[in-house]
Amino acid sequence: MKNIAVIGAGTMGNGIAHTFAQFGYKVSLIDTSQNNLDRGLATITKNLDRMVAKDKITEAQKKETLDNINTYTDLEKGAEYAGLVVEASTENEKIKLDLFRNLDKICPEDTILATNTSSIPITKIAAVTRRPEQVIGMHFMNPVPIMKLVEVIRGYNTSDETTNTILELSKNLKKTPTEVNDYPGFVANRILMPMINEAIETLYNNVAGVEEIDTVMKLGMAHPMGPLQLADFIGLDVCHSILEVMYEGFKKPKYAPCPLLVNMVRAGKLGVKSGEGFYDYSESRKAEKVSAQFTS
Repeated sequence: MKNIAVIGAGTMGNGIAHTFAQFGYKVSLIDTSQNNLDRGLATITKNLDRMVAKDKITEAQKKETLDNINTYTDLEKGAEYAGLVVEASTENEKIKLDLFRNLDKICPEDTILATNTSSIPITKIAAVTRRPEQVIGMHFMNPVPIMKLVEVIRGYNTSDETTNTILELSKNLKKTPTEVNDYPGFVANRILMPMINEAIETLYNNVAGVEEIDTVMKLGMAHPMGPLQLADFIGLDVCHSILEVMYEGFKKPKYAPCPLLVNMVRAGKLGVKSGEGFYDYSESRKAEKVSAQFTS
């Protein structure tokens, strides 16, 4: 399994490609947009430059990592020889199901199909393939090259062989894999997203402001980043999608997205990716509180 295909050149996809390539795997980074691929490679290069500057890797290791990555806009050409595919496309159920249908036709019979989904059921994704025993969740944390955790999620039909292969592969990447079962939100997001949602509710109810809420959680609970700033970095649209999946899966009101979050997503205030969320990330400005226009 030295040939890895990574689908999606965004934040998670380029981080996953970077990590595999750094540990000697040949990576096919696939995206429908050449611009996305170019941006993804630029991000990988910038992150590698930081590692060189901090003496974590050498210039030769940087070059070797980049040489291990090839880019494709054609799914078939990029994935046809992969031993493992890691899908890291947008958190959209229809897109993921269509991708896995196509991958099932394109890839060799023994290829493992993994998804980096934050919340969409692995069993549901596996059901559209003819190899459900070889479909698994491989949920990396952001930023991928730095964060140690990989949630390894077994679908209903995922085999022991597939699970053990992915657990060992994760260890080869110097990660700490943690096996979990296939329920909405898995473990990380089942705990994290209600906390973020409650922080947004606290703002919505005018209990405290953005910086005040984040300061309480950073200084009082020893969180490295406040929940509202973290939501901005995850993407408010992603937070909204994960909460919707959990609300649909559990039918419990506590998972329903806060109306403030819903309105911000509708308004295109998605966090870092759009330049504004709970904080302002426009141009070179430091993150600042946005106005309370969405709390009324």
